[in-house]
Amino acid sequence: MALLRRPTGPSPTPEDISMKEENLCQAFSDALLCKIEDIDIEDWENPQLCSDYVKDIYQYLRQLETLQTINAHFLDGRDINGRMRAILVDWLVQVHSKFRLLQETLYMCIAIMDRFLQVQPVSRKKLQLVGITALLLASKYEEMFSPNIEDFVYITDNAYTSSQIREMETLILKELKFELGRPLPLHFLRRASKAGENLKQQYYTGYTENEILEVMQHMAKNVVKVNENLMKFIAIKNKYASSKLLKISTIPQLNSKAIQELASPLMGRS
Repeated sequence: MALLRRPTGPSPTPEDISMKEENLCQAFSDALLCKIEDIDIEDWENPQLCSDYVKDIYQYLRQLETLQTINAHFLDGRDINGRMRAILVDWLVQVHSKFRLLQETLYMCIAIMDRFLQVQPVSRKKLQLVGITALLLASKYEEMFSPNIEDFVYITDNAYTSSQIREMETLILKELKFELGRPLPLHFLRRASKAGENLKQQYYTGYTENEILEVMQHMAKNVVKVNENLMKFIAIKNKYASSKLLKISTIPQLNSKAIQELASPLMGRS
């Protein structure tokens, strides 16, 4: 009842009100956590899972996600368009598979490339150079043993020299201020998968179903277009058709009515 008592001192400042609201939000968050299963409680014996800090880590990743946002139309008015980027990404997926790199490396590569393209105009002749250099940087960041720079020269059929790749590497690092750390889809996917149920997923990821609906629709649209041969970029489908990745792109659920309905608003279908 103390919170309802009429204040006897000076009126609270906006800063006081803001702080009180933050405290109330934190109290509500703590109370909510008591009602939702702690999915990290069994991980205390594994130091690699950082169970004492994992919630803070994901909060930090969400902050990074906001700070490093890629605008929806970041290629508008540029020499590079979305189709050119799609061709490049399709090729990078194949290169990534050929080099047998970690999944994180591919996601990091695309993130570096897009962040650079968003702030630095690039000519069509240098787009592939940006892509392969981004893969080199991502490999250095994620892999224990990164491919040699000569391997990247070879995979481009000598379209670029080692010196050109090094120059682009320097330019990208300067443009991104060496801030390569970025939350990747895999980070959040693993967290959501660990949470499992809908309510726990919402609590631990911080996203409601409505907030991710548009992304789900775009993903469903791409799945439908690939399955109906309406898209030429099939490197991802081929990659996930391998037994090593459990042939996940061939499962019947990807041709289900649910996927069709999810994609229909973006495909002009009723």
